[in-house]
Amino acid sequence: MSNPGKAFKRNIRENPYLLAGMIITALILLMILVGIFWTPYDPTQMNSAEKLQGISLRHIMGTDNMGRDVFSRVMYGSRITLLIAIGTVAIGTIVGTAIGAVTGYFGGMMDEILMRIIDALFAFPSILLALVIVSVFGTGWIQLLVALGIAFVPSYARIVRGEFLRCRNMDYVENARLQGVSDLRMIFVHILPNIKGVLASSILIGFNNAVLAEAGLSYLGVGSQPPYASLGKMLSDAQQYMFTTPSYVLCPGIVIVLMVLGFAFLGEGISRWK
Repeated sequence: MSNPGKAFKRNIRENPYLLAGMIITALILLMILVGIFWTPYDPTQMNSAEKLQGISLRHIMGTDNMGRDVFSRVMYGSRITLLIAIGTVAIGTIVGTAIGAVTGYFGGMMDEILMRIIDALFAFPSILLALVIVSVFGTGWIQLLVALGIAFVPSYARIVRGEFLRCRNMDYVENARLQGVSDLRMIFVHILPNIKGVLASSILIGFNNAVLAEAGLSYLGVGSQPPYASLGKMLSDAQQYMFTTPSYVLCPGIVIVLMVLGFAFLGEGISRWK
């Protein structure tokens, strides 16, 4: 039996993507975790005397157009962005996996009906589909979370369906079927564990897409609303001060890039796991 500890250490040594992803993601999560309990300043506290200040010892990421500390708002906004990404991926994964498993395993008329619906939804870009949903339910980070989650369902459904179509006629599935294993047990015990690698990589890619989608939609003004601050909303507020106070734009932008890179490296590292 292989030793999980040794396998992990070997992959850390031989897989630079995994190591880089773990380090970057750990730093982002540490910042978010610290921000739950402590921030240098109140993220919503305005100070007209300190508007649009650059990087300094007092404000390590400067201040915004209302005199609020950018670093404190980045710590708070990263939490909102991550919550939206987690919720988006959770909805997309759970609903998409259920649809993909049922259609891929059973096939037949159910497959035809559900996949035609999925194909129709998949024809729309996820951001456009999310915009349509937000226009119905209204703006706000919770509405954006639900909208993006629904928009992500088709991609997960197609991935899981493809894996179930590949696995359902394999020898281990046929052997289990001959032993009288129930369909429910076949799906959850025999097939799903064998596609966990593909599903894990897809989930991490989903985090990338969710972070970018949140940033884009909040930038357009349909995501987080005051007093909540997401990274995308901060970029939207900072755009007109790009040349006068570049730190106001660069700092949340860099955090978005690092968050995306961390999840991307983790996904690549898992796909190369030996």
